[in-house]
Amino acid sequence: MNLLSRGLLASASLASLTWPVAGRIFTEKLEIDENRSVWAASTPDYQPGPPLASNTTADLAIIGGGFTGTSTAYHFSRRYPEKRVVLLEAATLANGASGRNGGMLLNWLPYDPPRNPERDALIYKTTNAGIDTIEAIIRRHSLPVSYRRDGTLSVFTSARRAEYAHAKVEYLQGIGVPVQFLDRAALAAAFQLEGAHGAVLDPNSGQLNGAQYVRSQRPVLVAQGVEIYEGTPVLKVEEGQTITLTTPKGIVSAKAIVLATNGYTSKLGYFRDALFPVVSHVFATAPLDPANQLGWRRWAGFYDDMDRISYSSITREGQVIFGGSSPIGTAYNFNNGTRFRGSAGEAARISASIEKAFQRYAPGGRNLPIAQRWSGTLGLTLRRNILMGVRGEARNVYYAVGYNGHGVTLANVAGQVLTDMYSGDDEKWRGLPFHQASYTPIPPEPFRWTGFQLFSRLAGHLPRY
Repeated sequence: MNLLSRGLLASASLASLTWPVAGRIFTEKLEIDENRSVWAASTPDYQPGPPLASNTTADLAIIGGGFTGTSTAYHFSRRYPEKRVVLLEAATLANGASGRNGGMLLNWLPYDPPRNPERDALIYKTTNAGIDTIEAIIRRHSLPVSYRRDGTLSVFTSARRAEYAHAKVEYLQGIGVPVQFLDRAALAAAFQLEGAHGAVLDPNSGQLNGAQYVRSQRPVLVAQGVEIYEGTPVLKVEEGQTITLTTPKGIVSAKAIVLATNGYTSKLGYFRDALFPVVSHVFATAPLDPANQLGWRRWAGFYDDMDRISYSSITREGQVIFGGSSPIGTAYNFNNGTRFRGSAGEAARISASIEKAFQRYAPGGRNLPIAQRWSGTLGLTLRRNILMGVRGEARNVYYAVGYNGHGVTLANVAGQVLTDMYSGDDEKWRGLPFHQASYTPIPPEPFRWTGFQLFSRLAGHLPRY
Protein backbone atom coordinates (compact mmCIF):
# COMPACT_ATOMS: atom_id res chain seq x y z
CA MET A 1 0.00 0.00 0.00
CA ASN A 2 2.37 2.56 -1.33
CA LEU A 3 0.43 5.77 -1.77
CA LEU A 4 -0.45 6.72 1.77
CA SER A 5 -0.15 10.36 2.63
CA ARG A 6 3.22 11.70 3.65
CA GLY A 7 1.61 14.94 4.75
CA LEU A 8 1.50 15.73 8.46
CA LEU A 9 -0.91 17.56 10.65
CA ALA A 10 1.79 19.09 12.83
CA SER A 11 4.41 21.44 11.46
CA ALA A 12 6.99 21.11 14.25
CA SER A 13 9.30 18.11 14.39
CA LEU A 14 10.39 18.65 17.97
CA ALA A 15 8.45 20.25 20.79
CA SER A 16 9.28 20.97 24.42
CA LEU A 17 6.20 20.41 26.56
CA THR A 18 5.41 21.00 30.22
CA TRP A 19 2.32 19.65 31.96
CA PRO A 20 1.11 18.67 35.45
CA VAL A 21 0.51 15.04 36.34
CA ALA A 22 -0.61 13.93 39.80
CA GLY A 23 0.74 17.08 41.43
CA ARG A 24 4.11 16.93 39.69
CA ILE A 25 5.50 18.87 36.77
CA PHE A 26 6.95 16.99 33.80
CA THR A 27 8.97 18.56 31.03
CA GLU A 28 9.75 16.35 28.10
CA LYS A 29 10.82 16.77 24.51
CA LEU A 30 8.40 14.95 22.27
CA GLU A 31 9.47 14.13 18.75
CA ILE A 32 6.50 14.41 16.42
CA ASP A 33 7.19 12.04 13.54
CA GLU A 34 5.91 13.01 10.12
CA ASN A 35 2.82 10.86 9.60
CA ARG A 36 4.16 7.96 11.65
CA SER A 37 1.36 6.44 13.67
CA VAL A 38 1.65 5.62 17.35
CA TRP A 39 1.31 1.96 16.33
CA ALA A 40 4.25 2.09 13.91
CA ALA A 41 6.31 3.97 16.50
CA SER A 42 5.88 1.00 18.84
CA THR A 43 7.81 -1.23 16.39
CA PRO A 44 11.09 0.73 16.17
CA ASP A 45 13.21 -2.35 15.48
CA TYR A 46 11.13 -3.55 12.54
CA GLN A 47 13.20 -3.97 9.39
CA PRO A 48 11.25 -4.45 6.13
CA GLY A 49 12.07 -7.52 4.09
CA PRO A 50 13.62 -7.30 0.62
CA PRO A 51 11.59 -6.60 -2.53
CA LEU A 52 10.88 -9.14 -5.23
CA ALA A 53 13.93 -9.16 -7.52
CA SER A 54 13.10 -11.88 -10.07
CA ASN A 55 10.22 -13.73 -11.71
CA THR A 56 8.37 -16.31 -9.65
CA THR A 57 5.21 -18.42 -9.52
CA ALA A 58 2.51 -18.89 -6.91
CA ASP A 59 -0.61 -20.88 -6.22
CA LEU A 60 -1.90 -17.78 -4.46
CA ALA A 61 -0.50 -14.25 -4.70
CA ILE A 62 -1.74 -11.76 -2.12
CA ILE A 63 -1.54 -8.05 -2.93
CA GLY A 64 -1.30 -6.01 0.28
CA GLY A 65 0.41 -6.56 3.62
CA GLY A 66 -2.17 -5.31 6.11
CA PHE A 67 -4.79 -7.17 8.14
CA THR A 68 -6.51 -8.70 5.10
CA GLY A 69 -3.30 -9.82 3.44
CA THR A 70 -1.58 -11.29 6.48
CA SER A 71 -4.81 -12.88 7.74
CA THR A 72 -5.36 -14.61 4.41
CA ALA A 73 -1.72 -15.69 4.27
CA TYR A 74 -1.95 -17.09 7.79
CA HIS A 75 -5.14 -19.13 7.38
CA PHE A 76 -4.46 -20.22 3.80
CA SER A 77 -0.93 -21.45 4.49
CA ARG A 78 -2.10 -23.42 7.53
CA ARG A 79 -4.80 -25.13 5.49
CA TYR A 80 -2.64 -25.63 2.40
CA PRO A 81 0.97 -26.03 3.57
CA GLU A 82 1.86 -27.61 0.22
CA LYS A 83 0.81 -24.57 -1.84
CA ARG A 84 3.11 -21.71 -2.77
CA VAL A 85 1.91 -18.40 -1.29
CA VAL A 86 3.49 -15.06 -2.23
CA LEU A 87 2.59 -11.80 -0.46
CA LEU A 88 3.45 -8.51 -2.18
CA GLU A 89 3.43 -5.28 -0.17
CA ALA A 90 4.11 -1.97 -1.88
CA ALA A 91 5.75 -0.37 1.16
CA THR A 92 6.07 -2.21 4.50
CA LEU A 93 3.75 -4.53 6.38
CA ALA A 94 1.05 -2.50 8.17
CA ASN A 95 1.96 0.66 6.29
CA GLY A 96 -1.65 1.26 5.28
CA ALA A 97 -4.82 1.50 7.35
CA SER A 98 -3.87 -1.57 9.39
CA GLY A 99 -1.08 0.43 10.98
CA ARG A 100 -2.73 3.87 10.87
CA ASN A 101 -6.18 3.32 12.33
CA GLY A 102 -7.77 4.39 15.61
CA GLY A 103 -7.13 0.99 17.18
CA MET A 104 -10.72 0.02 17.99
CA LEU A 105 -11.40 -3.73 17.98
CA LEU A 106 -15.16 -3.77 17.44
CA ASN A 107 -18.01 -6.18 16.96
CA TRP A 108 -20.82 -5.58 14.46
CA LEU A 109 -20.76 -4.05 10.98
CA PRO A 110 -20.23 -0.39 10.03
CA TYR A 111 -23.97 0.02 9.41
CA ASP A 112 -27.19 -1.31 10.93
CA PRO A 113 -29.18 -3.54 8.56
CA PRO A 114 -32.93 -3.88 9.16
CA ARG A 115 -33.69 -5.98 12.22
CA ASN A 116 -33.52 -9.70 11.68
CA PRO A 117 -32.98 -11.65 14.92
CA GLU A 118 -31.31 -14.67 13.36
CA ARG A 119 -28.97 -12.60 11.19
CA ASP A 120 -28.22 -10.06 13.92
CA ALA A 121 -27.18 -12.82 16.29
CA LEU A 122 -25.02 -14.34 13.52
CA ILE A 123 -23.29 -11.00 12.82
CA TYR A 124 -22.34 -10.58 16.46
CA LYS A 125 -21.27 -14.21 16.78
CA THR A 126 -19.10 -13.87 13.66
CA THR A 127 -17.29 -10.69 14.66
CA ASN A 128 -16.86 -11.88 18.23
CA ALA A 129 -15.33 -15.13 16.95
CA GLY A 130 -13.04 -12.99 14.79
CA ILE A 131 -11.75 -11.18 17.87
CA ASP A 132 -11.38 -14.55 19.63
CA THR A 133 -9.21 -15.67 16.70
CA ILE A 134 -6.97 -12.60 16.96
CA GLU A 135 -6.44 -13.34 20.65
CA ALA A 136 -5.80 -17.02 19.92
CA ILE A 137 -3.13 -16.17 17.32
CA ILE A 138 -1.41 -13.80 19.74
CA ARG A 139 -1.34 -16.50 22.43
CA ARG A 140 -0.46 -19.39 20.10
CA HIS A 141 2.63 -17.67 18.77
CA SER A 142 3.49 -15.53 21.83
CA LEU A 143 3.29 -12.37 19.72
CA PRO A 144 4.51 -9.15 21.40
CA VAL A 145 1.25 -7.26 20.88
CA SER A 146 -0.35 -4.69 23.14
CA TYR A 147 -4.12 -5.09 23.23
CA ARG A 148 -7.02 -5.07 25.64
CA ARG A 149 -10.46 -6.62 25.47
CA ASP A 150 -12.44 -5.21 28.34
CA GLY A 151 -15.19 -3.47 26.39
CA THR A 152 -15.98 -0.34 24.41
CA LEU A 153 -18.84 2.14 24.55
CA SER A 154 -21.25 3.41 21.94
CA VAL A 155 -22.12 6.83 23.36
CA PHE A 156 -25.34 8.82 22.83
CA THR A 157 -25.40 12.59 22.93
CA SER A 158 -29.12 13.23 23.53
CA ALA A 159 -31.72 11.81 25.87
CA ARG A 160 -33.92 10.74 22.95
CA ARG A 161 -31.19 8.75 21.24
CA ALA A 162 -30.11 7.22 24.56
CA GLU A 163 -33.71 6.04 25.05
CA TYR A 164 -33.67 4.51 21.57
CA ALA A 165 -30.40 2.74 22.39
CA HIS A 166 -31.85 1.39 25.65
CA ALA A 167 -34.72 -0.20 23.71
CA LYS A 168 -32.29 -1.71 21.21
CA VAL A 169 -30.21 -3.22 24.02
CA GLU A 170 -33.33 -4.98 25.30
CA TYR A 171 -33.86 -6.43 21.81
CA LEU A 172 -30.23 -7.55 21.53
CA GLN A 173 -30.20 -9.12 24.96
CA GLY A 174 -33.32 -11.01 23.92
CA ILE A 175 -31.41 -12.67 21.05
CA GLY A 176 -28.43 -13.53 23.22
CA VAL A 177 -26.10 -10.58 22.55
CA PRO A 178 -24.43 -9.63 25.88
CA VAL A 179 -24.50 -5.83 25.57
CA GLN A 180 -25.48 -3.55 28.48
CA PHE A 181 -27.07 -0.12 28.68
CA LEU A 182 -25.55 2.52 30.97
CA ASP A 183 -27.76 5.48 31.82
CA ARG A 184 -26.31 8.94 32.28
CA ALA A 185 -25.57 8.51 35.99
CA ALA A 186 -24.01 5.06 35.61
CA LEU A 187 -21.85 6.24 32.73
CA ALA A 188 -20.69 9.38 34.57
CA ALA A 189 -19.65 7.29 37.56
CA ALA A 190 -17.49 4.98 35.44
CA PHE A 191 -16.27 6.88 32.37
CA GLN A 192 -16.27 10.66 32.39
CA LEU A 193 -17.59 12.00 29.08
CA GLU A 194 -18.96 15.52 28.97
CA GLY A 195 -22.35 15.72 27.24
CA ALA A 196 -23.08 11.97 27.16
CA HIS A 197 -26.65 10.92 28.02
CA GLY A 198 -26.01 7.18 28.05
CA ALA A 199 -24.05 4.44 26.38
CA VAL A 200 -24.16 0.85 25.21
CA LEU A 201 -21.32 -1.29 26.55
CA ASP A 202 -20.09 -4.19 24.45
CA PRO A 203 -17.95 -6.17 26.93
CA ASN A 204 -16.34 -8.32 24.22
CA SER A 205 -14.76 -5.52 22.18
CA GLY A 206 -11.47 -3.72 22.80
CA GLN A 207 -8.33 -2.15 21.35
CA LEU A 208 -5.43 -3.56 19.30
CA ASN A 209 -2.03 -2.28 18.20
CA GLY A 210 -2.32 -3.23 14.54
CA ALA A 211 1.28 -2.56 13.53
CA GLN A 212 2.57 -4.84 16.28
CA TYR A 213 0.03 -7.52 15.37
CA VAL A 214 0.76 -7.54 11.64
CA ARG A 215 4.52 -7.10 11.81
CA SER A 216 5.06 -9.67 14.56
CA GLN A 217 3.36 -12.27 12.33
CA ARG A 218 6.01 -12.02 9.63
CA PRO A 219 8.32 -14.73 11.07
CA VAL A 220 5.26 -16.91 11.71
CA LEU A 221 4.14 -16.59 8.09
CA VAL A 222 7.65 -17.24 6.79
CA ALA A 223 7.84 -20.38 8.95
CA GLN A 224 4.56 -21.49 7.38
CA GLY A 225 6.12 -21.14 3.93
CA VAL A 226 4.77 -17.75 2.87
CA GLU A 227 7.15 -15.68 0.73
CA ILE A 228 6.86 -12.00 1.72
CA TYR A 229 8.22 -9.20 -0.47
CA GLU A 230 8.05 -5.67 0.86
CA GLY A 231 8.79 -2.57 -1.19
CA THR A 232 7.09 -4.35 -4.11
CA PRO A 233 4.16 -2.45 -5.62
CA VAL A 234 2.03 -4.27 -8.18
CA LEU A 235 2.01 -2.13 -11.31
CA LYS A 236 -0.25 -4.23 -13.54
CA VAL A 237 -2.67 -7.15 -13.24
CA GLU A 238 -3.43 -9.34 -16.28
CA GLU A 239 -6.21 -11.82 -15.63
CA GLY A 240 -6.56 -15.32 -17.06
CA GLN A 241 -6.36 -18.93 -15.93
CA THR A 242 -2.92 -17.82 -14.80
CA ILE A 243 -2.80 -14.23 -13.55
CA THR A 244 0.27 -12.13 -14.29
CA LEU A 245 1.34 -9.51 -11.74
CA THR A 246 3.96 -7.04 -12.90
CA THR A 247 6.18 -5.43 -10.26
CA PRO A 248 9.22 -3.14 -10.71
CA LYS A 249 11.79 -5.95 -10.70
CA GLY A 250 9.88 -9.16 -11.29
CA ILE A 251 6.71 -10.86 -12.50
CA VAL A 252 4.53 -13.20 -10.47
CA SER A 253 2.52 -15.83 -12.34
CA ALA A 254 -0.26 -16.94 -10.02
CA LYS A 255 -3.14 -19.38 -10.24
CA ALA A 256 -5.21 -17.07 -8.02
CA ILE A 257 -4.82 -13.69 -6.37
CA VAL A 258 -6.24 -11.81 -3.39
CA LEU A 259 -6.95 -8.08 -3.53
CA ALA A 260 -6.09 -7.09 0.05
CA THR A 261 -5.72 -3.40 -0.74
CA ASN A 262 -8.94 -1.81 0.64
CA GLY A 263 -8.76 1.97 -0.03
CA TYR A 264 -5.98 1.51 -2.62
CA THR A 265 -7.83 -1.08 -4.71
CA SER A 266 -8.81 1.31 -7.49
CA LYS A 267 -5.09 1.85 -8.20
CA LEU A 268 -5.11 -1.69 -9.60
CA GLY A 269 -8.18 -0.97 -11.74
CA TYR A 270 -10.69 -2.76 -9.50
CA PHE A 271 -13.79 -1.39 -7.75
CA ARG A 272 -13.29 2.16 -9.00
CA ASP A 273 -17.07 2.62 -8.93
CA ALA A 274 -17.45 1.00 -5.49
CA LEU A 275 -14.90 2.62 -3.18
CA PHE A 276 -14.20 6.10 -1.91
CA PRO A 277 -10.58 6.16 -0.69
CA VAL A 278 -10.85 8.62 2.20
CA VAL A 279 -7.94 10.09 4.15
CA SER A 280 -8.67 10.26 7.88
CA HIS A 281 -6.65 11.98 10.61
CA VAL A 282 -5.89 10.79 14.15
CA PHE A 283 -3.76 11.83 17.12
CA ALA A 284 -2.28 10.16 20.19
CA THR A 285 -1.49 11.72 23.56
CA ALA A 286 1.86 11.37 25.28
CA PRO A 287 2.46 8.04 27.05
CA LEU A 288 2.03 9.19 30.66
CA ASP A 289 -1.31 7.50 31.31
CA PRO A 290 -3.56 10.46 30.45
CA ALA A 291 -6.50 8.04 30.52
CA ASN A 292 -6.29 8.08 34.32
CA GLN A 293 -6.35 11.87 34.39
CA LEU A 294 -9.45 11.97 32.18
CA GLY A 295 -11.31 9.20 33.98
CA TRP A 296 -11.18 7.08 30.81
CA ARG A 297 -9.28 4.07 32.11
CA ARG A 298 -12.07 1.58 32.74
CA TRP A 299 -12.87 0.57 29.15
CA ALA A 300 -10.92 0.36 25.91
CA GLY A 301 -12.62 3.21 24.07
CA PHE A 302 -15.79 4.80 22.76
CA TYR A 303 -17.46 6.17 19.65
CA ASP A 304 -20.46 8.47 19.43
CA ASP A 305 -23.76 8.63 17.58
CA MET A 306 -22.91 11.30 15.01
CA ASP A 307 -22.52 10.71 11.28
CA ARG A 308 -19.16 12.41 11.60
CA ILE A 309 -18.17 9.95 14.28
CA SER A 310 -15.85 10.82 17.14
CA TYR A 311 -13.91 7.79 18.30
CA SER A 312 -11.27 7.16 20.89
CA SER A 313 -9.33 4.11 21.94
CA ILE A 314 -7.29 3.80 25.10
CA THR A 315 -4.23 1.57 25.04
CA ARG A 316 -3.33 -0.87 27.77
CA GLU A 317 -0.56 1.57 28.69
CA GLY A 318 -3.01 4.47 29.08
CA GLN A 319 -2.40 6.47 25.91
CA VAL A 320 -5.47 8.12 24.40
CA ILE A 321 -5.99 7.93 20.63
CA PHE A 322 -8.66 10.20 19.16
CA GLY A 323 -10.04 10.91 15.69
CA GLY A 324 -13.09 11.92 13.73
CA SER A 325 -15.86 14.46 14.47
CA SER A 326 -14.39 17.12 12.19
CA PRO A 327 -15.94 17.98 8.82
CA ILE A 328 -12.40 18.51 7.52
CA GLY A 329 -10.79 15.60 9.41
CA THR A 330 -11.82 13.07 6.77
CA ALA A 331 -11.38 13.97 3.12
CA TYR A 332 -11.95 12.49 -0.33
CA ASN A 333 -9.51 13.57 -3.02
CA PHE A 334 -10.57 14.07 -6.61
CA ASN A 335 -10.31 10.96 -8.82
CA ASN A 336 -9.73 8.50 -5.96
CA GLY A 337 -6.51 10.07 -4.73
CA THR A 338 -5.02 8.45 -1.65
CA ARG A 339 -2.62 11.15 -0.43
CA PHE A 340 -3.27 14.03 1.93
CA ARG A 341 -2.84 16.95 -0.41
CA GLY A 342 -3.36 19.81 1.99
CA SER A 343 -1.02 22.64 2.85
CA ALA A 344 0.65 23.13 6.22
CA GLY A 345 -2.07 25.66 7.04
CA GLU A 346 -4.83 23.19 6.23
CA ALA A 347 -3.07 20.53 8.27
CA ALA A 348 -3.03 22.88 11.26
CA ARG A 349 -6.75 23.60 10.83
CA ILE A 350 -7.54 19.89 10.73
CA SER A 351 -5.48 19.35 13.84
CA ALA A 352 -7.25 22.13 15.70
CA SER A 353 -10.70 20.90 14.71
CA ILE A 354 -10.03 17.35 15.94
CA GLU A 355 -8.61 18.65 19.22
CA LYS A 356 -11.73 20.79 19.67
CA ALA A 357 -13.90 17.70 19.29
CA PHE A 358 -11.73 15.86 21.81
CA GLN A 359 -12.08 18.70 24.31
CA ARG A 360 -15.88 18.65 24.03
CA TYR A 361 -15.82 15.19 25.59
CA ALA A 362 -12.80 15.86 27.82
CA PRO A 363 -12.57 19.50 28.93
CA GLY A 364 -9.79 18.43 31.29
CA GLY A 365 -7.72 17.25 28.34
CA ARG A 366 -7.09 20.74 27.00
CA ASN A 367 -3.47 20.76 28.20
CA LEU A 368 -2.59 17.14 27.51
CA PRO A 369 0.45 16.94 25.21
CA ILE A 370 -0.07 15.30 21.83
CA ALA A 371 2.80 13.02 20.91
CA GLN A 372 1.85 11.98 17.39
CA ARG A 373 -0.52 12.86 14.59
CA TRP A 374 -1.01 10.81 11.47
CA SER A 375 -3.32 10.14 8.56
CA GLY A 376 -4.48 6.92 6.93
CA THR A 377 -6.55 5.88 3.92
CA LEU A 378 -9.88 4.12 4.48
CA GLY A 379 -12.09 2.38 1.94
CA LEU A 380 -15.73 3.54 2.08
CA THR A 381 -18.68 2.28 0.06
CA LEU A 382 -21.81 4.28 -0.70
CA ARG A 383 -24.01 2.08 1.51
CA ARG A 384 -21.22 1.46 4.05
CA ASN A 385 -21.38 -2.25 3.25
CA ILE A 386 -18.32 -4.51 3.13
CA LEU A 387 -17.48 -6.53 0.02
CA MET A 388 -15.93 -10.00 0.22
CA GLY A 389 -16.03 -12.43 -2.65
CA VAL A 390 -14.52 -13.80 -5.85
CA ARG A 391 -14.69 -12.43 -9.38
CA GLY A 392 -13.12 -12.70 -12.84
CA GLU A 393 -13.86 -14.97 -15.80
CA ALA A 394 -11.70 -17.69 -14.27
CA ARG A 395 -13.16 -17.06 -10.78
CA ASN A 396 -9.67 -16.67 -9.36
CA VAL A 397 -9.63 -13.04 -8.19
CA TYR A 398 -10.54 -12.98 -4.48
CA TYR A 399 -11.15 -9.73 -2.63
CA ALA A 400 -12.15 -8.20 0.69
CA VAL A 401 -12.53 -4.41 0.61
CA GLY A 402 -14.64 -1.52 1.87
CA TYR A 403 -14.36 -1.95 5.62
CA ASN A 404 -15.76 1.53 6.27
CA GLY A 405 -13.73 1.96 9.45
CA HIS A 406 -14.39 -1.53 10.90
CA GLY A 407 -11.35 -3.22 9.43
CA VAL A 408 -9.48 -4.06 12.63
CA THR A 409 -11.88 -6.94 13.26
CA LEU A 410 -13.42 -7.60 9.85
CA ALA A 411 -10.23 -7.53 7.78
CA ASN A 412 -8.92 -10.27 10.05
CA VAL A 413 -12.16 -12.21 9.60
CA ALA A 414 -11.63 -11.81 5.84
CA GLY A 415 -8.67 -14.18 5.85
CA GLN A 416 -10.92 -17.00 7.02
CA VAL A 417 -13.71 -16.07 4.60
CA LEU A 418 -11.43 -15.98 1.55
CA THR A 419 -9.68 -19.22 2.51
CA ASP A 420 -13.06 -20.94 2.82
CA MET A 421 -14.23 -19.48 -0.49
CA TYR A 422 -11.09 -20.80 -2.19
CA SER A 423 -11.82 -24.20 -0.65
CA GLY A 424 -15.47 -24.17 -1.75
CA ASP A 425 -16.37 -24.51 1.91
CA ASP A 426 -17.94 -21.12 2.61
CA GLU A 427 -21.48 -22.13 3.52
CA LYS A 428 -21.24 -20.66 7.03
CA TRP A 429 -20.53 -17.19 5.64
CA ARG A 430 -23.41 -17.07 3.16
CA GLY A 431 -25.95 -15.65 5.59
CA LEU A 432 -23.78 -12.61 6.26
CA PRO A 433 -24.31 -9.28 4.46
CA PHE A 434 -20.72 -9.03 3.18
CA HIS A 435 -20.57 -12.41 1.42
CA GLN A 436 -20.61 -11.79 -2.38
CA ALA A 437 -22.38 -8.53 -1.62
CA SER A 438 -23.52 -6.14 -4.31
CA TYR A 439 -22.86 -2.43 -4.08
CA THR A 440 -24.36 0.85 -5.21
CA PRO A 441 -22.11 2.33 -7.92
CA ILE A 442 -20.54 5.70 -7.20
CA PRO A 443 -21.05 8.24 -10.00
CA PRO A 444 -17.99 9.22 -12.05
CA GLU A 445 -16.02 12.40 -11.60
CA PRO A 446 -16.69 15.28 -11.21
CA PHE A 447 -20.02 14.21 -9.67
CA ARG A 448 -18.27 11.90 -7.21
CA TRP A 449 -16.10 14.61 -5.71
CA THR A 450 -18.93 17.18 -5.69
CA GLY A 451 -21.37 14.75 -4.09
CA PHE A 452 -18.92 13.77 -1.37
CA GLN A 453 -18.20 17.39 -0.51
CA LEU A 454 -21.91 18.28 -0.34
CA PHE A 455 -22.84 15.25 1.74
CA SER A 456 -19.83 15.66 4.00
CA ARG A 457 -20.79 19.22 4.83
CA LEU A 458 -24.53 18.60 5.10
CA ALA A 459 -24.20 15.47 7.25
CA GLY A 460 -21.11 16.55 9.14
CA HIS A 461 -22.82 16.85 12.50
CA LEU A 462 -26.09 14.95 12.05
CA PRO A 463 -26.94 12.06 14.40
CA ARG A 464 -27.26 8.55 13.02
CA TYR A 465 -30.34 7.79 15.11
